[in-house]
Amino acid sequence: MALKAIEQEHEKVKSGADFPQYIQAIKKLGVEEFVTYVSDSHTQYFRNNGPQLSSKAKYEPLVVAAVSHKKKFAKYLKMHQAGQTDYLSFCKHCAETGIDRWIVNLTLMTCTYYDQKDQLILTESIPNSE
Repeated sequence: MALKAIEQEHEKVKSGADFPQYIQAIKKLGVEEFVTYVSDSHTQYFRNNGPQLSSKAKYEPLVVAAVSHKKKFAKYLKMHQAGQTDYLSFCKHCAETGIDRWIVNLTLMTCTYYDQKDQLILTESIPNSE
């Protein structure tokens, strides 16, 4: 599992509509779970019996709202999944609505969003792109 290969796959993602293909690609690279932090989009990648990898910040730090707004976030998420926003816009929307991080489990094929208080805000199934 090489960080460069993961990042090359991530560069292909232009909107949330591309997310399922990205997940399938990095799953083939050996990623089993990853955590992305909204503040600067650094990500930690995990696999069984392997080293953890961490990416660098992707943008200047964002301030994540202390209070989460699930309904507003869900609206932004649907827009992103429909290809209406780019990645940075989505991250800004996450910060605005109090989303601190998301955890993607590639075995369960879920993406779970959390606020700064470690409260689960939303879990979604990742559609299969194959």
